[in-house]
Amino acid sequence: MAKDLIISVYLLMFRTIFNISKLIPQRKKTVFVSSFGDNILYTVEALKKQYNGEIIILKDEKCKYFFLEDTQVTVVPFQLKKPKHFLHSIYHLATCEKVFVDNYFGFLAATDFKENVECIQLWHASGAVKRFGLADPSIEHRTQKANERFRKVYQRFDKVVVGSDKMAEIFKKSFNLTEDNILKTGIPRTDFFYEDHVEIEEKLNKKYPELKNKKVILYAPTFRDHQLTNPDIQLDLNQMYEALHEDYVLLLKLHPAVNTNFANPYPDFIIDVSSKEKINQLLLITDLLITDYSSIPYEFSLLNKPMIFYSFDLEEYARARGFWEDYHTMTPGPVAYTTQEIIEIIGNEFYNYEEIQQFSNMWNEYSDGQSSQKLIQTLYESHHIPKDHSIKVTQ
Repeated sequence: MAKDLIISVYLLMFRTIFNISKLIPQRKKTVFVSSFGDNILYTVEALKKQYNGEIIILKDEKCKYFFLEDTQVTVVPFQLKKPKHFLHSIYHLATCEKVFVDNYFGFLAATDFKENVECIQLWHASGAVKRFGLADPSIEHRTQKANERFRKVYQRFDKVVVGSDKMAEIFKKSFNLTEDNILKTGIPRTDFFYEDHVEIEEKLNKKYPELKNKKVILYAPTFRDHQLTNPDIQLDLNQMYEALHEDYVLLLKLHPAVNTNFANPYPDFIIDVSSKEKINQLLLITDLLITDYSSIPYEFSLLNKPMIFYSFDLEEYARARGFWEDYHTMTPGPVAYTTQEIIEIIGNEFYNYEEIQQFSNMWNEYSDGQSSQKLIQTLYESHHIPKDHSIKVTQ
């Protein structure tokens, strides 16, 4: 109840400032609200090539991406603890023509946009294993007031960008949308995998000399609620080292929400990249991905490299979060429940590349390297750009 009250007061304040700001004339301006950043990075670069209006990026404090400012692009911290910038952010939201968001943002429950404004959801995942939104099992434990707020936020989404028909159906159920709300232009950040990456790979190999003459395993598990102060790495690192250190290097990419104080027992075998590198860049140099319920496999499959799904808490996670389908049928690779099983799979190289390709085709149906351009052309009805005109983004 106390939490609901605090949120209600916050939204009332936000709505009041927003409605006052709406009295100011609308400008030729597009606003991006960034939490994850990568989809917004690519969309902004595409937009700059065809749009002469203002571009405002409201940067949430969780966003780790660095956006370059220029005569067209302005970056504003979107944080309540910075009142001047926070008020300025609300002003931009109230006076723009289009709003792009890349996550669930509760403030949308308080933003009754002008009639001609479009709100576009650039969701941060290309696919989904676990249920979310209105399909999340935890919805039963929320208060009625909380569920009403969630629905108001979902109702703000005029368009949701998808990379596949399969993800479109998931969004319809999760956000109570119709086919008219779906934009099948592909996921902007997947354009990255169609670019030339020689420089990035050379930079990483130079930065981490431990990679030389070794195959690279990337362990990138899903965030779990109890891990904020204790990453609780479930891999038996001693076993991994004994079995694999001669031929492999293990990169650890823990969820950004995890406050890790990881003490590395094998610095010649294990490299903690949790807060140092962008995940898509790491995927380029990865030979084998180990993950569980995360969205990383959807984009990693574009590289047609093998994956192992380490699901040591499968039953518990399924009860708490819920899956869209049977987990074993959704994974394009073997499922392991212990470190020993992982080691055996690696030793036997039990990988089905045809299955990985089919998985990629299903989930990346519209993500063809031109997604950013297609999105902007669709929304802004701009002139046609030649097919081979690629967008190069520096990350």
